Amino acid sequence: MVVSGGVERLTADGAPFAVEGGVYVGGPRTLREFVEVTWAYGDRVFLVSEDGSMTYREFFDAACGLARRFVGEYGLRPGDRAVVAMRNLPEWQIAFWAAQLAGLVAVPLNAWWTEDEFTYALDDCAPGVLLVDGERVGRVREWASRNGVPGIVFQGEAGEGFSPYTPDTDPFLGPPLLDVLPEHDATIIYTSGTTGRPKGAVATHLAQVGAAMNPRYFAAAAALARGDVPGAGPAPVSLTTFPFFHVAAFTSFYGVMAAGGTLVMMRKWDAPLALELIRKHGVTHYAGVPTTALQLLEAARDAGDPLESLTLLSTGGAAAPPGIVAGITEGYGKRIEPRNGYGLTETCGGVLSNVGAEYRAHPGSVGRPSPTTEVRIDRPDAEGVGELWLRGQALIRGYWGDEAATRAAFTDDGWFRTGDLARVDADGRVSVVDRLTDMVIRGGENVYCVEVEAVLHEHPDVVDAAVLGVPHPLLGEEVVAVVRLRPGAGRDTEALRTHVGSRLAAFKVPARVVVREEELPRNPTGKILKRELREGFTGG
Repeated sequence: MVVSGGVERLTADGAPFAVEGGVYVGGPRTLREFVEVTWAYGDRVFLVSEDGSMTYREFFDAACGLARRFVGEYGLRPGDRAVVAMRNLPEWQIAFWAAQLAGLVAVPLNAWWTEDEFTYALDDCAPGVLLVDGERVGRVREWASRNGVPGIVFQGEAGEGFSPYTPDTDPFLGPPLLDVLPEHDATIIYTSGTTGRPKGAVATHLAQVGAAMNPRYFAAAAALARGDVPGAGPAPVSLTTFPFFHVAAFTSFYGVMAAGGTLVMMRKWDAPLALELIRKHGVTHYAGVPTTALQLLEAARDAGDPLESLTLLSTGGAAAPPGIVAGITEGYGKRIEPRNGYGLTETCGGVLSNVGAEYRAHPGSVGRPSPTTEVRIDRPDAEGVGELWLRGQALIRGYWGDEAATRAAFTDDGWFRTGDLARVDADGRVSVVDRLTDMVIRGGENVYCVEVEAVLHEHPDVVDAAVLGVPHPLLGEEVVAVVRLRPGAGRDTEALRTHVGSRLAAFKVPARVVVREEELPRNPTGKILKRELREGFTGG
């Protein structure tokens, strides 16, 4: 089955979202073009943080200055990689967009990674410069010294081998003069693989600008569905709580930047603080994983906060429980529009969207695809359920330095195998019903079980281990490990959790470790029967 999404008035010839050859006709062709346009927003506030605010002009001048430094001081050339590893700081945006203005390939790394995890990715992508904050510099300093790679530290002590960030905001010099083409690589974003090793998903500029157009299209389609004129309202003020290295954040800040809106940032999630920021800055759009959205709604109920300025509550990064829609409708009627969707690292963000009245009517759906996204259900069963395949402008071109993984993920004619089981209703709505891949989605973060299992197996007391996801009321799923220990070993499950935490990011550490006396159940080919293990936690 193949379906394509679109609203005729938005996608017809000459319309803002017209499509030709599977690509938006009227959109930018590179991320450099995309960000250059934001200069025209001038003194509008772009970034709001605990340290103050930054206008679009200030942001663009700073990004241009850093881009000139890349080319002049460091001698970097188009195609060289620039790693960005920071908290959600204003400087993250400056660093990322400076890389685009200099024609570099931006590599946003997970700020929660351990030193070992950073080292693997750095060895893999071989960057020419490291752009890190003071909390991350210690995790990359040894690699930088060993490989002779320079680095810039934002908001922190630089130390040996690194330079402090000093803004160059000369408004008359602009970005470096160089050619950036649609087919050039724009980003490498790492996503865990079924082998337990992260894979670098490589997106071209054309793919990323397609991803930048998608949220604009979805917003316009939602406006038409409400009976409004697309683009006629005020620019959004968005409290975006996704970490910037996550593709769900790209969907959010692309939409804000395209409309000349304001991005309100939080260094760390805190529901009462989020309520305060919404009130203080007149936030109209909230974007985050379902976990934080539920906590926000609960905090608002407890505080009697009417969320007066909020008009949109959007979730992504994990499956949204139906309770979110019910909670919004019960507390705020139709004033706050709910939105969720579907996207992956390999799709550069959201490529399907479910919003407003349709979301309320069909809370189990992830919505309809953008006009540059094709959806196919491969080998559907009697109920129409099969593997979800995607093809379109926003898809990555493959995995960095891993042709085998690229061939395994993509068909010869460009379809990407998502690993998710889905069905498409007669009217084109897509519903994801399960996952083929052995992965836990904990609060929006992907945890591949094989990666955690490999670390557990390294512990001398562990004979066998299985990692699985079990339901959690806020996180969606939590990580649980079932282990068999060697005879005579102590049952110190906290020591096993500490062992995992010394090697992997905190969100990958099992919330519970259960010791099992008997052998783990396996099928005739030796594969662990995780469904059988999971029944012990869910009762199903």
